[in-house]
Amino acid sequence: MKARYIKYLLNFKVPGGTSRGILTEKETWFLLLQQGNSVGIGECGIFRGLSYDDLPDYEEKLKWVCSNIHLGKDQLLKELAEYPSIQFGLEQAMLSLGSENPFVLFPSDFTADQDTIPINGLIWMGDLDFMQQQIRDKIEQGFKCLKLKIGALSFDAELELLGQIRKEYSAEHLELRVDANGAFHPEQALEKLKALARLDLHSIEQPIKPGNTEVMSVLCAESPLPIALDEELIGITDVTKKAQLLQTIKPQFIILKPGLVGGYSGSEEWIGLAEGLDIGWWITSALESNIGLNAIAQWTYTLGVGMPQGLGTGALFTNNIESPLAVEEGSLRYKQDSSWNTEVISKLCI
Repeated sequence: MKARYIKYLLNFKVPGGTSRGILTEKETWFLLLQQGNSVGIGECGIFRGLSYDDLPDYEEKLKWVCSNIHLGKDQLLKELAEYPSIQFGLEQAMLSLGSENPFVLFPSDFTADQDTIPINGLIWMGDLDFMQQQIRDKIEQGFKCLKLKIGALSFDAELELLGQIRKEYSAEHLELRVDANGAFHPEQALEKLKALARLDLHSIEQPIKPGNTEVMSVLCAESPLPIALDEELIGITDVTKKAQLLQTIKPQFIILKPGLVGGYSGSEEWIGLAEGLDIGWWITSALESNIGLNAIAQWTYTLGVGMPQGLGTGALFTNNIESPLAVEEGSLRYKQDSSWNTEVISKLCI
């Protein structure tokens, strides 16, 4: 088996605003395998400033994986415990290599275009006009669930924006989720959560920065608005520590980005622990290209999800790889009458 990697920069169509700053491009890496006439591709979607493996030797580790691909998947995954995005890229590439179609990792009604995955519409931070326009666009596109990034505007302005949506659309007609990305000050968080809860929101992601375990535990116990842990999960690789975190904080939900928590195996470990504690969960992409998004979506479908997932990021980039993935009426579809841009893929594989 031969292995190589290549860096790829994804360019945003419109800069994406978060409480951590404005995103104009997203770095990612493709892991490419070849064995005889079979090829496999996986995406190592590092997220600079957020990924646990945002380390100076990241490329060196990719090089090491390619040089030691003969060790096999299981041994490599153990060696990559501190590099969750590379773990995920390796899992994808191995599945791709062993599949009849390198882009169909989990054959299902989803890949047969007989079923879809409900997803949320993502609203980026910006000024009020920009956010209102995004909201109108998503509703016109048929979304029944919106996720709004908050924490950049004044809290009063964000409450007003959410209140305007609620005046027009009840919770029965439009589910609203918000993501603070840790923007709230711990001492002010509970009052803000109470104010947000009056707007019939579904949940809030990561109201305060990760690492404040005791404060987060109190918030989850006292908040009238369900709390979902996101960044809080990053960097915890030991199963005992995962269990301790969930047992201590007792969140209402956890959000799993496979590229940030150790791929399929790491995510499934979190899911098993969460379900044992009656904690809900959903899956989200982490701004991967369509290669990684495809791998996440196909696996997510096999989990039998019913609630909207965070898989609507494929249309964000000007230079994404053309694929059968399409968003229609608030759902992700794998269109049988579309195909992958194999010309781009083949150039990557040279």
